[in-house]
Amino acid sequence: MPATTHSHDGELRIEHPHREFLDQVLDKWSLSVLNELCERPCRFNDLRRAIPAVTQKSLTATLRRLERNGIVERVLLSSRPVAVEYRITPLGKTMRQPVEVLLEWVATHMPEVERARRAFDLA
Repeated sequence: MPATTHSHDGELRIEHPHREFLDQVLDKWSLSVLNELCERPCRFNDLRRAIPAVTQKSLTATLRRLERNGIVERVLLSSRPVAVEYRITPLGKTMRQPVEVLLEWVATHMPEVERARRAFDLA
């Protein structure tokens, strides 16, 4: 199944499985977690310190979503006491380039976006 389809009038449609995946891996906390894990493997509390605004519950849910989608792996370091580390997977590493392209787009077009927001807010 293609990621997108184009109708005869040029409309871009994103199929449900792809939309669901993008929603799960490109949300606020997932991008922050991926940013940290691209630099180095981290334990849970390291991630909490690196992303101070995230709650424990949100971080746990984010890591589980990323793990479920094959983007992050959970590695048991020792069993007594239990020590777990999170690492980006090879699949997860392939996301870096497309995300960087989106960030470049944002950097280029942010002044236009800000003008549009101001105009909208004044109307």
